[in-house]
Amino acid sequence: MKSKSKLKALIPFLKPHKMLFVALLLAELFVSAAQTAIPLFQRYAIDTFIGGKTTDGFAVFIVLYALLITAQAGIDYIGSFGCCKIEMFVLRDLRKASFNHLQTLPVSFYNTHSVGYLHSRLMSDTDNISSTVSWGVYQGAYNGLYIIGATIVMLVTSPLLALCVLVIVPVIAVAALYFNRLLTRLRRKVRETNSEITGSLSEAITGVETSKTLATEDKLSKRFFARTATMRRQSVRLGGTRALFLSIFTFAGSAVLAAVLYYGGQITSDGVLAIGALSMFVSYAQGLTDAVQWLMEFFTDLINVKVNVERIDNLLSYKGEVVDTPEVIEKYGDCFNEKRENWEPLNGDIEFDDVTFKYPDGDEYVLSHFNLKVQKGSLVAIVGETGAGKSTLVNLICRFYEPTSGRILIDGRDARERSVQWLHSKIGYILQDPHLFSGTVKDNLLYGKPDASDDELIAALNTAGAFRFASKEGLSLEVGEGGASLSAGEKQLVSFARALLVDPAVFILDEATSSVDTLTEKLIQDAIERIMSGKTSFVIAHRLSTVRNADIILVVDNGKIVESGTHDDLIKRHGYYYNLYTKQFVEFIEKADFN
Repeated sequence: MKSKSKLKALIPFLKPHKMLFVALLLAELFVSAAQTAIPLFQRYAIDTFIGGKTTDGFAVFIVLYALLITAQAGIDYIGSFGCCKIEMFVLRDLRKASFNHLQTLPVSFYNTHSVGYLHSRLMSDTDNISSTVSWGVYQGAYNGLYIIGATIVMLVTSPLLALCVLVIVPVIAVAALYFNRLLTRLRRKVRETNSEITGSLSEAITGVETSKTLATEDKLSKRFFARTATMRRQSVRLGGTRALFLSIFTFAGSAVLAAVLYYGGQITSDGVLAIGALSMFVSYAQGLTDAVQWLMEFFTDLINVKVNVERIDNLLSYKGEVVDTPEVIEKYGDCFNEKRENWEPLNGDIEFDDVTFKYPDGDEYVLSHFNLKVQKGSLVAIVGETGAGKSTLVNLICRFYEPTSGRILIDGRDARERSVQWLHSKIGYILQDPHLFSGTVKDNLLYGKPDASDDELIAALNTAGAFRFASKEGLSLEVGEGGASLSAGEKQLVSFARALLVDPAVFILDEATSSVDTLTEKLIQDAIERIMSGKTSFVIAHRLSTVRNADIILVVDNGKIVESGTHDDLIKRHGYYYNLYTKQFVEFIEKADFN
């Protein structure tokens, strides 16, 4: 899509402020007219009071001039304030729309887009857009109107002298355009290198424990220094090019003034032009030079901001493969406008009906014409080696991905007939590496049930075995960024309590006990047995001893289900599961003998 059409994507964000834009343009019309009139006052003062050697009417002149510059300053202040409002409104709306859209995108989107990429879209791109469409339009209108007004006055006063000024304007414009494009390329390189430096700094801070245990401080320091040295070289080149541009531009401006003074001096001495008019031309020449330079810079910024708009538009236009139909949204609402009064209860019957699936960025089919019926209250275990692809089934159940073909039925209905938000509200998902938000333990628990009382929170913590936090004091404990103040096991317990508050119809545990010690694991297993009674549950397990009582065990290898059945059935087959189980059992015995 062409960049020009991409700018249309801004219309929904600018339209609510159209009256403010109109007011700003009217303000700039007056400010530019006043700025154009100031040299006329200057001309009148020189020719009348200095050339005429009289003070008649001087008081009136001073009053009128004072009123003009006061009105100009006041209206310019109002206009600048209005620009600030538009900038902040557009910035807020762009970031809100982008952030909200990110909340609606499926997990697959985040697997292919880095945090740095998304952070740049929401922060840098939106900031560039909002500042350009506000201050750019305001200052652009001022400079454009000033050029028009000054040109008209000069042509009316002295066409030949006006041409002395205007002839050099295209030369300045071409030079400014060339240098601005060159400076844009250099700025882009500096920004890219700065992003690399930021990334290196972030990695060094977040991976400080790893770098220290591997003794890689010197290597990281050299890499960081190399990138900062590159940025220094690029920045020096950028500064040198900008200095050259400013020098050439200053020379061009001086050449314009010299031409005006030379030719203007001649026609003034011949009596064709008054000295006041010559002074006026000098002021206009300086003003036009500055205005042309600014407009060239603005056009370059506008070219750059097209890229920002394109990035934001691509983000807002991105539609994942998991999208509710308009009919479903009409009945069930979306994640920002839930229609919970239409949400049916979820019983827990789940069926894979001839499901074929491959990941959007994959080439091989993970499931091929797969069928499975899970009755309410059943416990399904998914086992396999690390990296075998055990999460695929639960990703499909949660509608993080859609089947390539076939259906997943929830209580006998295609999952796509009801909203993703409805489904997620009925599922308790305990991740292997849970995420806690900055704040207190209580803050994190309330994500599960916003209206829960402290007694309910404490009860959930007790049920999950998180006894350290099961008190008023424990609820107020700060967890740190990402739960950094807690151990891996404590984070797991808090996240488990958070899921319990939802009272989900379906439980999914993704190796939820792999990060806890044996005692904590026993506490969680006891809690799981109590809470999961009568609920449909899917357990991704690495320790096969924890899934012996599952109603059905699905064995995954290389992303595909190779075996299924109960523990006893699979052991009797002496197949893949049997080998996994006996291998773990032997390892356990060896460790026990060693201890």
